[in-house]
Amino acid sequence: MGAGPRDGGGAGGAGAGYGGGRAGGPGDDAGGEVEALLRERLRLADEQIEMPAGMWARIKEADAGPAPTVVALPRRRPYVVVLAVAAAVAAVMLGVWWLVRPGPAEVKPAGPPSTVPVKVYNSESACRKGRTLECALRLARDPHAEYAARGNSAGRVWHGEVLAARCVVTDGQLVRDEQGVTSTRWYLVSRTDGVEGWLPGVRTRNTREVPVCSADVRSAPLG
Repeated sequence: MGAGPRDGGGAGGAGAGYGGGRAGGPGDDAGGEVEALLRERLRLADEQIEMPAGMWARIKEADAGPAPTVVALPRRRPYVVVLAVAAAVAAVMLGVWWLVRPGPAEVKPAGPPSTVPVKVYNSESACRKGRTLECALRLARDPHAEYAARGNSAGRVWHGEVLAARCVVTDGQLVRDEQGVTSTRWYLVSRTDGVEGWLPGVRTRNTREVPVCSADVRSAPLG
């Protein structure tokens, strides 16, 4: 009877000792080595992985954001284009006018009409010197009246005197000089002292062009 408990106790003690030996024995070392081996293989596999070419560029492009949306502009109507062109042309014309615009007009006072100098010619050689009454030549008041008429005298001139001819008439009274030269041309002239009259064409040897008198000048009487 007494041997039973001792055997049981011995068996229990042996069992407990055997179990304790498995928990702390060589089994634990084998598990650690397997775990370390797996970690090493994972590290090597991770190092051998290569990034495909262009991957980072595609990633960056994807991160840049979506491409901008292109919005079509509305088509301009024809009359809008015409108005725009007209406005541009008007602006150009205004600029050109501003550059070439005329300055303020200068109003000049009316001056005496332009004249042509003519020189008195006396066909009598004896009267080409001195200023005697016998050698004086008459200026007429009316080129269509008789030259020697008493009331047809506007003043006197002498050979070599320079007069200012304003205009000429070609259908005046026919006059003949001492040498037989005739002419119907009469010059409206003025002396340096302002005396005005008509000089017969035979009393000058004018070679310059003189304008023809207008109708109002032909009909205006001299004072």
